[in-house]
Amino acid sequence: MVTAGAVACASFAAFAQAPARGQAAPTGQAQQGAAPQGRGAAGRGAPAQNPTTFFVTGVGKGDGANYGGLAGADAYCAQLAQAANLPAQPGRTWRAYLSAGAANGQPSVNARDRIGAGPWHNARGALIAANVADLHGDVQRDRNSINKQQALSEKGQAIPGAGDTPNQHDILTGSDSHGRAIAGEMDTTCGNFTRNTDGSGSVMVGHHDRTGGANTSWNSAHGSRGCSQPNLVATGGAGLLYCFAAN
Repeated sequence: MVTAGAVACASFAAFAQAPARGQAAPTGQAQQGAAPQGRGAAGRGAPAQNPTTFFVTGVGKGDGANYGGLAGADAYCAQLAQAANLPAQPGRTWRAYLSAGAANGQPSVNARDRIGAGPWHNARGALIAANVADLHGDVQRDRNSINKQQALSEKGQAIPGAGDTPNQHDILTGSDSHGRAIAGEMDTTCGNFTRNTDGSGSVMVGHHDRTGGANTSWNSAHGSRGCSQPNLVATGGAGLLYCFAAN
């Protein structure tokens, strides 16, 4: 339960993307009538009042960081949504939250530019973020609800995190904390999500549960040990993705 003190602290912290350990996002949830964590009709298992437009993939593809590029990752999000009987929303397309570096004469791609304008709700109808700025903490921290309680799978199930066995809180993003492609020569996307072998780069991951290590960022916590499935697992993941319905 978010206390009044926590809300006050969140209100005065600006321009910081990654929230404090275990802190929820009361400000964003207060908008659009979304129920707080574990409360309201959606929290009691009643039908969600808002369509699902955000989820964490409940299972990875199992091929390391190789999703066949951004298009393949988008298709995987759409595949899981269809399998979970999530109704297609008019004017929205499922996109994986992934950034890609410049390659083959094409410019870099920012994850934040791929996912639409928002708002986004999880499978229980709770508001994840009202817009791109809130999602990334552009103006004020803690404006999104990505945490272990709200970052649910396409089936509305919790994703295992720190303290669980196995820990799968590493979510592939290839992004910096602002949701943009990471500048420099180092490969932080496993060849723009086409590689599944080690010794050929790594991939930046975020922590959906906002815990673990010094950096608890939901989208830019640390790099993986490699691009293979075993090394994604070794750092606390399973090659999972964030999926947003872009409008």
